[in-house]
Amino acid sequence: MTVLQTTEQDNSIALRRDVKFLGQLLGNVLIYEGGQELLNKVEKIREVAKILREHNNQDIYEQLKSEITSIEDPMRQQVIRAFSVYFHLVNIAEQNHRIRRKREYQQQEEVNIQPGSLEKAVSDLKNSGVTADVITKLLETLSLELIITAHPTEATRRSVLDIHKRIADILQAFEQKSVTKREREELEEQLFNEVMILWQTAELRDRKPRVMDEVANGLYYFDETLFEVLPHIHQELEDSLKRYYPEQQWQVPNVLRFGSWIGGDRDGNPNVTPKVTWQTLTKHRSVAVRKYRAALLNLRERLSQSTKRVLILEDLVQSVEQEKQLLPQKKRWRVPHEVYRCKLTIMLHKLEHVGQEGGYKQADELLNDIKLIQKSLRLHHPMQYELKSVRQLIRQVELFGFHLATLDIRNHSGEHEAAIKEILYSVGIVEDYSSLTEKEKLELLSGILQDPRPLISFTEDYSPETKQIIEAFQMIKRAHEEFGKRSIEVYLISMTQSASDLLEVMVLAKEAGIYRLHANGEIESYLNVAPLLETIDDLTAGPKIMEELFQLDFYRKHLAEQNDLQEIMLGYSDGSKDGGTLTANWKLYKAQQEIHDMAKRYNVRLKFFHGRGGSLGRGGGPLNRSILSQPAETLGDGVKITEQGEVLSSRYSLYDIAHRSLEQAVSTLLTAAAKVSSEAEQTDIRTSQWEEAMNIASKEALAHYQHLVFEDPDFLTYFKQATPLPELGALNIGSRPMSRKGSDRFEDLRAIPWVFAWTQSRQLLPAWYAAGTGLVHLIKKEGSLSLLQQMYKEWPFFRSTIDNLQMALTKADLMTAKNYTSMVEDKAIADRIFGAIEKEYTETKEAILQITDQEELMEHLPNIQSSIRLRNPYVDPLSFFQVELISKLRQADEEQADRLLQEVLLTINGIAAGLRNTG
Repeated sequence: MTVLQTTEQDNSIALRRDVKFLGQLLGNVLIYEGGQELLNKVEKIREVAKILREHNNQDIYEQLKSEITSIEDPMRQQVIRAFSVYFHLVNIAEQNHRIRRKREYQQQEEVNIQPGSLEKAVSDLKNSGVTADVITKLLETLSLELIITAHPTEATRRSVLDIHKRIADILQAFEQKSVTKREREELEEQLFNEVMILWQTAELRDRKPRVMDEVANGLYYFDETLFEVLPHIHQELEDSLKRYYPEQQWQVPNVLRFGSWIGGDRDGNPNVTPKVTWQTLTKHRSVAVRKYRAALLNLRERLSQSTKRVLILEDLVQSVEQEKQLLPQKKRWRVPHEVYRCKLTIMLHKLEHVGQEGGYKQADELLNDIKLIQKSLRLHHPMQYELKSVRQLIRQVELFGFHLATLDIRNHSGEHEAAIKEILYSVGIVEDYSSLTEKEKLELLSGILQDPRPLISFTEDYSPETKQIIEAFQMIKRAHEEFGKRSIEVYLISMTQSASDLLEVMVLAKEAGIYRLHANGEIESYLNVAPLLETIDDLTAGPKIMEELFQLDFYRKHLAEQNDLQEIMLGYSDGSKDGGTLTANWKLYKAQQEIHDMAKRYNVRLKFFHGRGGSLGRGGGPLNRSILSQPAETLGDGVKITEQGEVLSSRYSLYDIAHRSLEQAVSTLLTAAAKVSSEAEQTDIRTSQWEEAMNIASKEALAHYQHLVFEDPDFLTYFKQATPLPELGALNIGSRPMSRKGSDRFEDLRAIPWVFAWTQSRQLLPAWYAAGTGLVHLIKKEGSLSLLQQMYKEWPFFRSTIDNLQMALTKADLMTAKNYTSMVEDKAIADRIFGAIEKEYTETKEAILQITDQEELMEHLPNIQSSIRLRNPYVDPLSFFQVELISKLRQADEEQADRLLQEVLLTINGIAAGLRNTG
């Protein structure tokens, strides 16, 4: 047994120790709050649930049900909260365990480099014969952008997450080998206090978060971890390249960035107004300025070198002389020969007055000042011991500027069409724009975009909706002037169905001066207009839509202003809701292939933006696996992925976890892109036989999925009654409405509540349903088992798809799910539809076990398999409580309803924590 294996075994013991210790502390809290009776009741339910998991016996099932139904409020609420809080503590312990494992690797790194680390990626490239020149060229275009979205489904309050962080910090303090007995006792006391505070904190929000609350939540992660982690990732990559390719001079460009939708996503959210977006940009800048101020203060404290001792760069001395008049005498640094401190004092003043007279106008001005200091330091400080704090600050300004995070703007194509229709009617160009054919629309819009004259003179006569659309584009123009062009770079169009959808946005941009045509035919364009392809039909039409645009001369000139880069967003949520997970994933893959091949003919580079949710039913999963599942040839020009919901707190609340997640993502992207750096290698990534197999499986799965979801007249009744869908709206987890237009139609239901409701009922239908039908068809009718097994071993896309399916099947639990069918009023509907779900589950599971050559699901990831199994006995009671309470709530009078609803919401919160998934 190796040292590392021994260490991992010890770590597993350490995790169980942490969970047991936190459980004991929670037990002490329960005794304090509800007496021994409360603890005994919780332990009794847990024990019966555990036995039920082991034996699946009807008598034990009835015993558990009896235990739960016999509890009355207020003890019932306390029991529910006990299980919920327990999951919060287990999640923290598991995060701490990941940090522990990472540090163990670092301690052994002379003999063991951690898989997924940046050093491992660079080491593998070196060993594979990839040259420094290839890597240098690759880094010029390689980029990974992660976008915090405007609809987080984080069910946990910020106050509760703050407590989680304090508990995590205390657990990490226990790891220090130098901790004394007395210090350990103090830490145990602190830990008990935090668990007690967690118990005594209300976990449910009293109101829906406002957009600016969501903005603050997003900025929390920049403040806590991302502002520090991103420069460190770049520095580690540079250090690894220097270590393995010492003959090359390395300066790693900025390959990893974060952006945001929060405060910019107008689609279906009337609360996101131009005013709110402006407030968001202002907030972004204030966080960036505050972080820079702290860094400059730190440098001023440290850089006390005197011209009496060292030679200072003359340009730096001159800059101090020229700018010192910006400050009154009493605010200047009092020791003139401490030139760095004099300069940094001036820089702090200019930072304080950003955008004002005497202040920095652009982040590049701050960057140039820091680089001037760096250049001067190199005159008297050894290069090999260069101050990394200065290099880090340079990287931070390059990454974050004064905008902190680029804000994407998004709106629905229908909103733009309605505004264009009204504008064109009011200026007498066309009576009814919407009635035109697509060809007629393209001709009309192309003519407007090739005419330098404006359409709009006055906006007073337009409807409030059109006025707000116009104001949104005017706000973007002002934002570019105030915050810089990096503040808003992309405008996304939801439900893009035709080329005219993009040209409508360009016309609106033209009216605001963001797109300009000069008399000599030259074009200025400062906004990347990006389609969002969401439904199965839109994904199929994607290549044709984009080719129509690439054939337009003025559109190509617009792209030239974007460095010939077209961004295209792919929606995983609606595609999955529309056609099932297997078909949606394959259509997404094919759309990328086809658009990429077409764009290559026009010499247009593409950046695909993957709109993945946090949960499996919305394209979620580990970040590095998301990258590997894309067609490899599409990775070279950059990848953009959404980060949402509970993913944010699980990945980015703690520095070490954030670092691990991001280094895995960057190393995966670097390695995958390097493999396809030559044309010859690209042809070996997949075979036509594999693609044909996926075409067949996708077609079969789509028909089976739509037969249930769209053709069964009772399906919607089952969905609404056998899940907590009607109750989710009261959870107050986002500023957006649950459905578009406030409609009850399935088409208008957002993907988040669709997935959230199925997850809560443990059916997880969006994450796996109908995939089995497609796979079984291949195995039984086509005799393709050996082919599928080969695809699983050799094709990253197929492996990722299958692994996500088996993760979903492992998290789904039909024993518990069957209990939810008791809420369906018509028993015949419940039995028929649940029977179909049960049959499909069994077939999907059997097919995956055959393809992966496993005896049990998730055998290849025993840690995750074990975690899910250990959680189930604790989730089960919450599911029983949920069914019992929802059944009562749906029959309750107004007086009882409020109290019952609060308890239902507590179960929703607890199950979300237990499964680590919402929507």
